[in-house]
Amino acid sequence: MYLRIRHATTYRYAEPVVFGPHRLMLRPRDSFDLRVIDTAIAISPPAALRWMHDAYGNPVAMASFAGPSDTLDVVSELVVQRFGSALPRSRLEPDIDSSDINYTPAERAVLQPYLDLAAADPDGALDAWLQAFRTRLNGGHLLRALAHEINASLSYAVRFDEGTQHPLDTLQAGAGSCRDYAWLFIELARRLGFAARFVTGYIHDRSPQGGAMTSVAGLTHAWADVFIPNDGWVEFDPTNDLVADRQLLRVAVARVPEDASPVSGSYVGPTGAFLGLSVGVEITPVDKLG
Repeated sequence: MYLRIRHATTYRYAEPVVFGPHRLMLRPRDSFDLRVIDTAIAISPPAALRWMHDAYGNPVAMASFAGPSDTLDVVSELVVQRFGSALPRSRLEPDIDSSDINYTPAERAVLQPYLDLAAADPDGALDAWLQAFRTRLNGGHLLRALAHEINASLSYAVRFDEGTQHPLDTLQAGAGSCRDYAWLFIELARRLGFAARFVTGYIHDRSPQGGAMTSVAGLTHAWADVFIPNDGWVEFDPTNDLVADRQLLRVAVARVPEDASPVSGSYVGPTGAFLGLSVGVEITPVDKLG
């Protein structure tokens, strides 16, 4: 399956501002399940790009700007080939009866940053939520059930402001965006003893017979990766209650959400100069390349 992805980000300001360096995380890594066929980035005002790999191995373009502007446009265009899921079977390991997760010493040495908790829970509210969740379980896979519980108990809300809610805020509000769902799931999975990381990318529409997506297909998307013994990194999307689904198009992974922002940077200008941000994503099937 070939897909063409156009991702446009626009920042608007009341008057020209001076831009500091910007990090662009818009190009996926090639893997057995996702192959990049073509890629291009257009930026206005013009910027010099320097490519690098960050600490997670994500491709990152560093943009440096020469002059001020009252608008910043970043347009990424990709053609990717998406292959089938690496987990076609219905059962994952370990199942609900597993009392501990047995990572090898070598795995644990690499996975430790993804096992460490990153969201404070001073009153134990997240632990209490987990305990109540586990008392309601009557079988099945623990992580699959966790994703389903978040999906069923929260209300999806599009948030255009930048940043991710604290998991406690998401639970208290009973609502959040896809990145809030993902971050809550990750911190709960870590409290269960799993290594988990934050994933950003896109989700594309299903066929008409399976098209009831919760998240907005015209925006960026976020979900979670969990490292499961004997299965490796497995994608869980609590927003849409999906597991290892080919509709998920991965771009970047990180320990915490702020390390995987598609576009991030700074500017110098008067107080109140920033007017707003708009993001648009278009994903279309490509029948034939050439």
